[in-house]
Amino acid sequence: MNLNSKELVITKLEQGLPAITPAFGAALAEACAVCLSDQRHTQGVEIQVTGDLTDVFKMYWQKVTDQMLRCWNDSEYTTEQAAYGITLLIIQELTEYTVVERSRRGTGFDYWLGKKGENNQLPFQNAVRLEVSGIRKGDDSKIKARAKQKLEQVSSVDDSLPVYIVVVEFSKPLCFVVRK
Repeated sequence: MNLNSKELVITKLEQGLPAITPAFGAALAEACAVCLSDQRHTQGVEIQVTGDLTDVFKMYWQKVTDQMLRCWNDSEYTTEQAAYGITLLIIQELTEYTVVERSRRGTGFDYWLGKKGENNQLPFQNAVRLEVSGIRKGDDSKIKARAKQKLEQVSSVDDSLPVYIVVVEFSKPLCFVVRK
């Protein structure tokens, strides 16, 4: 247990981010709570951030209800949405970037990031791409294989702009980050 770890309060997603409405943020927070509870984690469990970013956060989330479990019954979809939620908070905490726009299907990545506090109305100025993947339960080789797969995915579409590839694994929990 790391006494110096920072806090990652998942319910802060309910406040929204530049490209995340409060309603969508609340949904992402619910997905996170379901995934973390499914893995039998308790409040304050640490998530290790490894790879090109490193840190440790103690995570806190809302209580999971039966209604939430029925709503988030699709394990694959829930894991993906939960990975978005955790990734967006960690990017916000550990980089100079924030989420500024959802990308369109077929672009090979999930979100556009822009520098915090800047006018991000001009499309893709100072832009960084973000590709996120979630794994409910997997070992290090599965996590690294998924990161490699996602790197190939974004590189095959466009290799001209920087990208963060983030794989969130919920059983450890772990957030593996690659910046290219």
